Amino acid sequence: MALSARHWSLARLALSTLPSAHTNPAIARTAQRCLRASSRPPALTPLPRARGYSTERDPQQRSKKVVVVGIPNPFIWARTKIYFFLIRAYFDQDFTFDEFATGAKQAFVQVSTMLSQCNFDELKDLVSKEALEELEEKCSALPVNRREALAADLDEIMYSTPGDVGIYYDNQGRKFVSIIMRYWYLTDADLPDETPEGTKVFQVVFGNESSKDSKRLLTANYEFRREFTQGVEPNWTITRIQHFKLLE
Repeated sequence: MALSARHWSLARLALSTLPSAHTNPAIARTAQRCLRASSRPPALTPLPRARGYSTERDPQQRSKKVVVVGIPNPFIWARTKIYFFLIRAYFDQDFTFDEFATGAKQAFVQVSTMLSQCNFDELKDLVSKEALEELEEKCSALPVNRREALAADLDEIMYSTPGDVGIYYDNQGRKFVSIIMRYWYLTDADLPDETPEGTKVFQVVFGNESSKDSKRLLTANYEFRREFTQGVEPNWTITRIQHFKLLE
């Protein structure tokens, strides 16, 4: 069964309410300043989403916290916004990037796990034939530690962003859309310390500074493609997979 963004579950965001002025006047004044600041026009470069990560192996010892901050390219960010508008205007009025991104993240977890297990038969309906042939050759030659590092857990994904969007036609007049999603995720695999391109990694040590966290931050690119020709099922297929420092 091919990837279908329509049937993937949607992520919901919870909005917290502002504190009352009668409860704490100082907090209320701060909230009012924030509301006034939020009414200003946004800058061209969006603020990247950051996510904290922490583990508690020992209740008596506080461990490291890792925050990943992505550095988006303003030109690519603006271009992707234009392409998303064109997709909704000319191909699919119900298309939303949030819905697509949620489903793509689930697909990334599923496919990367299958790759780490060399379970290529289960990937035939999810990954294009050309990409699968290349992946099978590369994965089979990987050492065990690097192959295990391919698997991404949903809770270990620190940051994701669209890398590029493309709209094109073939010689038969068929319409296609491709979206590259880039992911940063943590792994327990025993790999050397490296900082992925385009990110900054901040580590804050609490408690014993001599203790080392075995987590490593890795990055991967997954390209999703869908044909928008009339009469074709609305399915997304993965056409290219890159795990930097692993599948090279």
